[in-house]
Amino acid sequence: MDANLRTGGHILIEQLALHNADTVFGVPGESFLAALDGMYQSQRVRFINARHEGGAAMMADAYGKLTGRPGIAFATRGPGATNASAGVHVAFQDSTPMILLLGQVGRDTMEREAFQEIDYRQMFGPMSKWVAQIDDARRIPEFISRLFHCDLGPSRTRRAGAARGHAH
Repeated sequence: MDANLRTGGHILIEQLALHNADTVFGVPGESFLAALDGMYQSQRVRFINARHEGGAAMMADAYGKLTGRPGIAFATRGPGATNASAGVHVAFQDSTPMILLLGQVGRDTMEREAFQEIDYRQMFGPMSKWVAQIDDARRIPEFISRLFHCDLGPSRTRRAGAARGHAH
């Protein structure tokens, strides 16, 4: 790969670092290998292996409660996302700032019942402030900025809680 080319995963990690994210929790998975590579190369965002996506989401929830900053978890598509959903629900119920980033199947296999494909908007919509899917790497900065500027804190007029994003 050309040393000057950046993958979507590298851009994602750069954007997280620009928003002062220093720690993320997750289980390494093939659906976000480019992001893991970006973490390794940047050395600005630390990855903590939780060994289970549910644990990663609970760790992100605890991080958000302790720091007041969004706790960030990564999970693979399908089963990884469903495992993380318990932590997402806890964060939403407790109004904890949290971001869950999920892998997704390739665009060429979407809506074809691809292996481990799930409609994240439907799955996480009822327990999230915002659910989005990034279909173009050029829009990663826009989406990450919106995640961090989403009203993740308590509010008198609307419930605080978690925001989700996923890319493929």
